Amino acid sequence: MMLFPTEVFQYVACEASMKKTFAILLGSIAFACLLGIILPWPLTLLHVVWLQGIIAALMSYLFHLPVWQVFIHLFFFPVLLSAVMLDLPAYWYLGGFITLALIFGSIHRTRVPLFLSSREAVDALAELLPRDRGFKLIDLGSGCGGLLCKLARILPRGSYLGVEAAMLPCWISKLRARLSGQNCRFHWASMWQHNLTGYDVVYAYLSPVPMPRLWEKVCREMRPGSLFISNTFTVPGVAPDQRIQLNDFSGAVLYIWRL
Repeated sequence: MMLFPTEVFQYVACEASMKKTFAILLGSIAFACLLGIILPWPLTLLHVVWLQGIIAALMSYLFHLPVWQVFIHLFFFPVLLSAVMLDLPAYWYLGGFITLALIFGSIHRTRVPLFLSSREAVDALAELLPRDRGFKLIDLGSGCGGLLCKLARILPRGSYLGVEAAMLPCWISKLRARLSGQNCRFHWASMWQHNLTGYDVVYAYLSPVPMPRLWEKVCREMRPGSLFISNTFTVPGVAPDQRIQLNDFSGAVLYIWRL
């Protein structure tokens, strides 16, 4: 098996995503304007804006983009128009920007949005993990901590660590773990700062961009016999040892590699 350099995969993934986004944006605007001309009844600006959002969301779905992008395309222009019509004070925009920065962190640099693992993913992982002995699991990009807290309740013998680069989801995770009393910890940090040597299982639900670099880290640091599990996103050029289809809202797949 041959792995291409990480930078090549990052460039290809980013370029493909940007092309799809611009195609959806321009196509939906053009189609909405065309419908505004040919439809037999008059449309207001608000009607056209919502029509564009619906068309963009449908195109996103047909292009098999993540669910969060479908919602962004649906609400982007309606929310923008609403903000203009309401004539909100400047501090509302500042507050919105700070809130988004706390939720998503440096997404412009990592290219990893906030994905939340489904209950079906938790159940599938619980079937894979040992019930009769202890183990150590790390969740790279642990979001709001739901997956680890649920796993810790099902399999209390395990030791769980979540690493999350976005501040607000990490705070929520810490509070969640404290209130539930489960054996899981959360660190606000970059996943690249954590050595994976001591873990039996590494779980990640990221995006296509970091997968080649993460695979290099996994091969370099994880010990033989340990498991690397990725939700939805595979490693280019490296076939997984096992696939588990999840019956959740996004039809996700768990890709499993045994080191």
